[in-house]
Amino acid sequence: MLVEDDRPILEMMDLLIRRLSYEPVLMPDGNAALEVIRRDPPALILLDIMMVPIDGWTFLKRLRELPGMQDLPVILFTAAPEVGERMMQIRDPHVSVLHKPVSLDVLKETIVKYLPAG
Repeated sequence: MLVEDDRPILEMMDLLIRRLSYEPVLMPDGNAALEVIRRDPPALILLDIMMVPIDGWTFLKRLRELPGMQDLPVILFTAAPEVGERMMQIRDPHVSVLHKPVSLDVLKETIVKYLPAG
């Protein structure tokens, strides 16, 4: 699942992920994504940090509060400079960070850590 509120980035990431032979579920809204996850959890979430109406940190907190979602892998996809400090605060071993812009090789390398090739 890709959670990103910026439509051009969402579409670009969709193309990149499909080039890696995965089928992403595209979610332009964090609240809607949480509702989908309650019904049908994905294997992995690529999550933007700077979103509205809820930001990625709030999304991550709410995700971890859902039953059975404590170990779901999340890759933060961000241009936010303060992400390193926040990562040290949350200490979640199931969260990785990709800094925008991301190359196809780095994206593949990170996704493959959590999912077999699509």
